[in-house]
Amino acid sequence: MSNLLPQPEAERCQSQPDAKPEIVSYPSRSADLGAGLTVTRALPLRQHRMVGPWCFFDYYGPLSFTDRKAMDVAPHPHIGLQTVSWLFAGEALHNDSLGTQGLVRPGELNLMTAGCGIAHSEETPPKNSGHLHGLQLWVALPEAERQRAPSFDHYRDLPVLEPGGGLAQVFMGELGDAQAHTRAFSPMVGADLKLSANSRMRLPLRAAWEHALVVIEGQVSLDGTVLAPLQLHYLGTHRSGLELVGETAVRAVLIGGAPFGESIVMWWNFVARSADEIRAAREDWEGHRRFGDVKAYQGERLKAPAFVARPVAGR
Repeated sequence: MSNLLPQPEAERCQSQPDAKPEIVSYPSRSADLGAGLTVTRALPLRQHRMVGPWCFFDYYGPLSFTDRKAMDVAPHPHIGLQTVSWLFAGEALHNDSLGTQGLVRPGELNLMTAGCGIAHSEETPPKNSGHLHGLQLWVALPEAERQRAPSFDHYRDLPVLEPGGGLAQVFMGELGDAQAHTRAFSPMVGADLKLSANSRMRLPLRAAWEHALVVIEGQVSLDGTVLAPLQLHYLGTHRSGLELVGETAVRAVLIGGAPFGESIVMWWNFVARSADEIRAAREDWEGHRRFGDVKAYQGERLKAPAFVARPVAGR
């Protein structure tokens, strides 16, 4: 999915290898994209940019519709990242410049590795349930992998943990003994958590990793702190586990991973290492070079927003 809330200037992003095991909550920002679709940005924020290799977390819906296309994100480019498409309800159809098509439903994963450059579109398929509710996340590729050839993977069978009090479906990386075996280039976890009402869920964590939670719906607490919905709750490092207490039925997403160890530069749909790389990628997109065409999409592709070439701000 395209970054639908772009900034005119590039942002420098880093993870925090020495963060304390505390709960730091950051308010999200939202934008109405029209036709009833609202997108909420949990990462990156001005106050916090990365969690392990995770550098982008957008939430959209829930939305019900009848005779219109709820999602219609025209072809757009990516470099230096993986797009992680995860749904709670509905369907989304991916098409890309490799000629790959992937229909994703709840409990399945669409994973696109942009590498040196790819273009794709995402839209509601003609046959649909009339609902849309989901996430778009990005993972930054490390230096050794960011120029690799682009690829696309669809996964239907993803592991589920039953730690008591609910379920945890792992869609990226590993959580405890559960490994998703999805294409990944950094140590990480991405998991969809479902808690029953009046329940407790205990999850194992890698103490050297940093983690964060985003509550999608319901009332849940950690360490005696109630976690407000649709905020990034950063948990720091040095946690070997966590215990969530659900007052109501809860849906939440856990992300984390080894501190990334590299400084990245983000702008629009690009993850790079310098403003010059971003400028070159933008010029290639506008000049119809590098990224290819998404031939399966019916319509015009997205035009790149204006890029303000100023020194990239730090944290």
